[in-house]
Amino acid sequence: MSGDLSMSSAVELASKIRSGQISSVAVVERCLERIDSVDSGLGAFLHVDREGALQAATRIDKTVKNGNEAGPLAGVPVAIKDIISVQGLPTTCASRILEKYVSPFDATVVTRLKAAGAIVIGKTNLDEFAMGSSTRSSAFQLTRNPWDTTRVPGGSSGGSAVAVSAGMTPIALGSDTGGSVRQPAALCGISGIKPTWGTNSRYGLVAYASSLDQIGCMGRTAVDLAATLSIIAGYDPLDATTGPAVSIGTPQTLLSVDVAKMRVGWIPKLLDAAVDPEISSAIRLAAAMLAKEVGQVTESALPFADQLTPVYYIIAMSEASSNLSRFDGVRYSSRAEQDGDGLNELYTRTRGAFFGEEVQRRILLGTHSLSAGYYKQYYEQASRVRRLVQQALLQEFRNVDVILLPTTATPAGPIDGEIDPVQTYRSDQFTVAANLAGLPAISIPCGFSIDGLPIGLQAIAAPHREDVLLSLAHRWQQLTDWHDRRPVV
Repeated sequence: MSGDLSMSSAVELASKIRSGQISSVAVVERCLERIDSVDSGLGAFLHVDREGALQAATRIDKTVKNGNEAGPLAGVPVAIKDIISVQGLPTTCASRILEKYVSPFDATVVTRLKAAGAIVIGKTNLDEFAMGSSTRSSAFQLTRNPWDTTRVPGGSSGGSAVAVSAGMTPIALGSDTGGSVRQPAALCGISGIKPTWGTNSRYGLVAYASSLDQIGCMGRTAVDLAATLSIIAGYDPLDATTGPAVSIGTPQTLLSVDVAKMRVGWIPKLLDAAVDPEISSAIRLAAAMLAKEVGQVTESALPFADQLTPVYYIIAMSEASSNLSRFDGVRYSSRAEQDGDGLNELYTRTRGAFFGEEVQRRILLGTHSLSAGYYKQYYEQASRVRRLVQQALLQEFRNVDVILLPTTATPAGPIDGEIDPVQTYRSDQFTVAANLAGLPAISIPCGFSIDGLPIGLQAIAAPHREDVLLSLAHRWQQLTDWHDRRPVV
């Protein structure tokens, strides 16, 4: 194992902690030292639970010393996106409106991680309420890409991606509504998976767009993703969108699909259009390499490609306008001063004062789409196209087991300058299809640009075939070393 514990894999660390070769306290202390050393220049964490993490590590070490089972992720630090509830820690959603809110409970995925021995080391930065693709709309701080701090890390789970990429924690959780796990994973040179909608409980996840949101995990290797996903996935009686039949399998079964029999589809026509030439070249090379490993590589299709982004944003913004109506200054959010003008005035003042510009924009656009005069023209029509997208993709998966795509059209962009909302929305063009159809998707490193910026390869599979994605990713990482490269920070 490398002498730098912060750069070791989660599975490797857990194994050595369970065997007594290293202590959980030593691992947590090293991660805290790494956070102290580099995060002031990166801005990944909004809150670090130093005392709680060390106390949990001490309990794990005591469990191991007493010869008891400490769990599959025994003593492994994990970062949690600050839109997922952790008991006793702030859950701000990177918004002023929740700046003082401390969660009284754990999200189900956090409960399961803790039961498996994992240790929450802190909460990570994000675009406010997960609305963005760069982590620039956080109300509190900028998060910078560790490969080039003048660049964005992607979003909205940018803090979680940076925490893993820069070696501050081996694994992290994020949420993925339209690519918010996969896109920052690609831009930061790590791996990230969004499972099938309904696989992970959303209890404790602050809702953005409920029919699209899904908690995902980020790490350096497919092995770590399989280990984490096998723990957090499954039926939860607290979330009706999970079903009793949901079973993700063990880490071993998630990595056991025979790659040599896989039918892989890719879409060269997409690479000839609005894709950076360096990304196009990397995806073509990946397809050529995989052609030697899999059973078949054929040309596939991305149905309704031109309609995906507008359909996604109509649905996402409409659901956001409904979900965020609960933040009114009356119950648990921040409250603007009331001057006696009535409840509606209180709502207006509170939301105007504490919601950021992007959140306000999406609420307004979503409310417009749901209004009586435009519901059929926008939301209803978008919902119809969404069903067609889902049906077409399921039809496509009768012919292939996995579809390869770029994760992003360009490498990480500059962190300075004005935010162009239209360009921000377009950055999700290759990731939103999986969310609209509720399909599992993964991003894995597949190269670097001439400027040294990471490039991600995305793969989408049929519902509940996370094992296909992880097995393919694992084989890819046996063939390449992109995932082993580290930023110098």
